[in-house]
Amino acid sequence: MAKTIFEEFIVTGEDLLKEVKKLIRKGNIRRLMIKNNRGEILVETSLTFGAAGIGGLIVLAPFLSAVAFIALMMTEAKIVVERDPSVDDKEVEPEGIEVMD
Repeated sequence: MAKTIFEEFIVTGEDLLKEVKKLIRKGNIRRLMIKNNRGEILVETSLTFGAAGIGGLIVLAPFLSAVAFIALMMTEAKIVVERDPSVDDKEVEPEGIEVMD
C-alpha cells in the first residue's frame, strides 16, 4: 500500500476558490482542509467517493459555497491536501455538475 502524501499551499483569498476547484478536478485528493494564518482549521471535507465515483461531487456544492465565503473574508489561507498516490494525476470533470471558474 502506498504512503499518503500531504501537501500545503498558501494562497491569497482571491485565489482560494480557484485553487480548490483545480485540486478537486485532479481527482486524487482524499481530504482537503483550509486553515487561517494561525493554523486553525476553518473548513475540512473528505473527497473519497468509493463506489459512487466522481459523479458524487454534487455533494461538494455547499463546501464550495463555504470556500467562496471564506475567500471573501481572508487575505491569505493555507490549503492542506491529503493525496492518494495510487490514483492517477489526470484531471477529471465530474459527471452531472460543472466546476465553474
